[in-house]
Amino acid sequence: MAYADQKMSGNRVTALIIVAILHIIVGYALVTGLAYEAVKKIKERVETFDVKEEKPPEEPPPPPPDAPVPPPPIVAPPPPISFDRPSPVQAVATPPAVVLPPTVTAPPPAPPPPPAVSKARGAKPKGQSSWAARIQDNYPSAALRKEIEGTVGVRVTVGPDGRVAGCTVTGSSGSGDLDSAACDGMQRYARFEPALDAGGNPTTGSFSTRIVYKIN
Repeated sequence: MAYADQKMSGNRVTALIIVAILHIIVGYALVTGLAYEAVKKIKERVETFDVKEEKPPEEPPPPPPDAPVPPPPIVAPPPPISFDRPSPVQAVATPPAVVLPPTVTAPPPAPPPPPAVSKARGAKPKGQSSWAARIQDNYPSAALRKEIEGTVGVRVTVGPDGRVAGCTVTGSSGSGDLDSAACDGMQRYARFEPALDAGGNPTTGSFSTRIVYKIN
């Protein structure tokens, strides 16, 4: 039994060794074949590799038109450094300019219109010698009988129609008969050109005269 066990153990060891050798051979063959294939492929790649220039990186596409591109920030240059300290400047308040309104020269006043020529005048006797003679011829009979003579001063009012409208004795002859006869004769016989106002229209006026009574 011991011998049979020993023999079986030797065979097992031998089988194990053979199996190990086979594994080694197979592994070597695999490794060698794979290495050969790898070297072959590397050689092909090295032989057929073309060196190409690298293209410059493409610029990024412009932004869409509706998206505004913000302008670059404006960087102001730093102010110059001054080592001189400026003297303080006192602000002088400037008074506001006085705007005078334009001088408006008034036009000279229009010259006054020339004064209107007045046409006013007093009453004027018309045919005085004729009616004065008629008054004197109408001698009062009572004074004639008494042979009374005298001069009567009268003042008459002349209407716009040229006739005597009233009579007043301004100087008595001393005889009532002669005074009454003088005013009566003036109202009956005297005629006038009527007085005129400034516009030349007939108006009421007055006239004074003397009546002389004398017996021939």
